[in-house]
Order: sequence, then C-alpha cells, then structure tokens
Amino acid sequence: MPQFSTRSLERLTSCHPDLQVVFQEVIKDCDCTILEGFRSREAQNDAYSAGRSKLQFPQSKHNQSPSLAVDVAPYPIDWQDINGFYYFSGLVLGTALNLYKNGQISHRLRWGGDWDRDHDVSDQSFNDLVHFELYKEA
Repeated sequence: MPQFSTRSLERLTSCHPDLQVVFQEVIKDCDCTILEGFRSREAQNDAYSAGRSKLQFPQSKHNQSPSLAVDVAPYPIDWQDINGFYYFSGLVLGTALNLYKNGQISHRLRWGGDWDRDHDVSDQSFNDLVHFELYKEA
C-alpha cells in the first residue's frame, strides 16, 4: 500500500485537519505526493510572479495557518499526463465528498481545474490541476 514520504507528511501537517483526513484516505488507493501546504509570504509572491498563482500574499488559502489549500500530484509526477491529473482529481473529490457526507470532515473541496464547481472543466481561465482547497457552501 502506498504511503507518504516524510517530506509529504511534513507538508500535509501544515494543512487544515480536513485536508489531512482526505489525503490520508486518498493515499490508500493512489500514490501521490504533497507538493505544498502552507505558503509563506515569499513563496506566495514567488508563485504569483511565476504565474503559478493568481493571488498575492495573504489572499491565497495557502497563506493561512493551518493552510486551507494543498497542492498534490499523483506519483510519480508526469507533468505531461494531463489526463492523469484529471483522473486523480476525480478520485480526490469523490473521496472528499464521501467523507463529507459521512460527517468525517466539515468542508467540501474545490479543485483548481473546476474553480466554479460546475463540473465543466473546459470553462476555466486558469488551471491549477494540483490545487485542492476547502470550500464551505453558503
């Protein structure tokens, strides 16, 4: 059974407990790596300058402690395998939805490939396929 590396676990512990629960469940079925949880001012502004984020510090959900966002990729990472990221997001979102419905987490998830959560991945102006964040329904 896959398990997180020490580095991934350290990154995951910087995240909200709901994100930790979701990805501890996901790792049971799919090997993945935690790229980033909490993001410092410098790291956030670097991500913004590089075009990897649309938000400057402290506007990102990565900038809160614990982090309300996490960047995760299926492992081994193949940045060219876009379909693999879409497949992985379905696994993550389905896992999170089940945990939410069963009362094991208190938030839903929003994914950086479907920001408006309308299940249409073709209408995004900015794709962040490794990004998952907590979302509270109004």
